[in-house]
Amino acid sequence: MKNTIILIRYGELSLKSKYVRNAFEAQLMKNIHTALQVEHLSGTVKREWGRLYLYTDDIPKSVPVLQRIFGVVSVSPAFETTADLNELSTHMCRLASEILTKKTRFALRVTRTGTHPFTSQEVAVRIGNDIVKTTGSPVDLTTPDVELFIEIRNKKAFLFTEKISGTGGLPQGTQGTVLALIDTPQSLLAVWYLMRRGCDVHFLIVNKSLQKKLSSFMEQWYGTGELLELDTLSKKFYTNLNEIILEKKYDAVVLGTSLETIDQPIATLTEWKQHCTVPVFSPLLALTKEDIEKKGKELGIHI
Repeated sequence: MKNTIILIRYGELSLKSKYVRNAFEAQLMKNIHTALQVEHLSGTVKREWGRLYLYTDDIPKSVPVLQRIFGVVSVSPAFETTADLNELSTHMCRLASEILTKKTRFALRVTRTGTHPFTSQEVAVRIGNDIVKTTGSPVDLTTPDVELFIEIRNKKAFLFTEKISGTGGLPQGTQGTVLALIDTPQSLLAVWYLMRRGCDVHFLIVNKSLQKKLSSFMEQWYGTGELLELDTLSKKFYTNLNEIILEKKYDAVVLGTSLETIDQPIATLTEWKQHCTVPVFSPLLALTKEDIEKKGKELGIHI
C-alpha cells in the first residue's frame, strides 16, 4: 500500500496559548516549506488542531528533511482514508497483509480525536480481529514484532507503521535573534542548542578555518543567518561588537565556552558579560569534553 501523506507531530507548541500556538505553527510551516525548497522537493503543508500534514510526491526524501527541522518531534508516512469502520478495516487488512506473516506478532494502536459512534478500544477490537482473520497473525500487545497504528481525527483516519523521531524543540525564528561567536568547532554545537530553542542565529566568524564546517552545518540544519567578521585582537573589539549588536538588534550573544575545554572559562565569561551590552549565553558550560564530542558526533559536527 502506497503512503499518501506525512503526519507531522510537534510537542511544546501544544502548551502555548491559542494565539502563540497559531504563530508558532505558522512559523513551523514556513520553515518546512523553506527546507523543502532548499532540497528541491515539492509539497504542501496543511494544518489542523494538533497536527501538520505534508502532501508530497516524494515521501522517502521528505522524511529526513523533516527530521532536521526544529520543532518537529516525530513524523509518520501514512495512508489517508475516512473514519468509516468498514473502509478502515479494508485498508488496514490490506496493509497488514503486506507486512505480517502467520508468525509475526502484532499490536494495533488506535488514537481518536473528535466525536464518533465508537471508542478507540472498539476500533482496536473490531479491526484487530479482522487482521487476525485475514493474516493469521497473533496479537501481542506487550512485545509485538510489528506495531500498526490508526489515528482517527474527526472524519479522517490515517494508517501507518512507524513514528520516526525528529529534532524536537521550538520552530526556528520564534524566540528572537542571537549572534554566535564562531571560534572553535564546538561553537557550532552551542549554535545548535540555541536553534533548537527557536532562535535565529547569526554568525560572528573569528576563526576563518571554520568557514567550511560552518557552511556544512548551515546546510544540514537549514541555517539562514548572516555571516559577520571581527578582529578579536583589536583593542576596539567589544566597542565594534556592541555597535553591531545595536545596529542588528541582536537579543543575545552565544559562546561555545565550557568548563573543561578552554583555559579560565569563568574569567572569559566574566569579561564578556562585563563588556557586552546584551545577555551572554553559554549552553555548553557544564558539559564535559566527552559529552560535547559525543553530541557533536551524533549531530554530524566534528569537534
